[in-house]
Amino acid sequence: MTADLLPRWRRLEPDERREQILACAVRLFGERPYADVSTTDIATAAGVARSLINHYFGTKRGLFIESVRALVTIPAVAVEQLPEGDLATRVDASVAWFLDVVSRHSRSWLAAVDGGGVGRDADIEAVLSEADEIAADSILVAVGLDAVTERRTELRAVMRAYCGLAKATAREWLERDALDREQVHQVLATTLIMLVEQVFPTLKSSVKIN
Repeated sequence: MTADLLPRWRRLEPDERREQILACAVRLFGERPYADVSTTDIATAAGVARSLINHYFGTKRGLFIESVRALVTIPAVAVEQLPEGDLATRVDASVAWFLDVVSRHSRSWLAAVDGGGVGRDADIEAVLSEADEIAADSILVAVGLDAVTERRTELRAVMRAYCGLAKATAREWLERDALDREQVHQVLATTLIMLVEQVFPTLKSSVKIN
């Protein structure tokens, strides 16, 4: 996820400057439709010359795609920083991290999982699909099943389905106000533990029927 906005008076390293531009783009694309956000708007918000956007991202579209990627992709550090402990501890921490992220960037996140409001776009759909694959692998690491090779295809398919549940449940909280955070946490944590303890063993021992 992008870094918080950095003080404009401090001289920034290139990577920090890029992250600052990206953070501003994430916010603006969440507040307004894609067509209503210009590179000038983003440059002004970030306190940089517009040429720097072209330097780091090429075009407004390139920056938009990276903004979606930043919002929907689980960074490796999120998994690396999970606490040691039993399954319930790690699941609880994983769900809490997800809910922290989506609540902190709620409008931008909702726009991103909708494809940024630009309709069907092959590049955006590829980013969302890649994010689901990364999320599936990340969850398997979090629950201690990353080394399992038996029926790996089925395991990852179930994790992608769980990712869909996570996004839909978060919507019920952030967009529809039908659930509160505690209820969403309970649904996601309980479901993931059930998948690991009850569904996965069944999948691993099942026999395919052609």
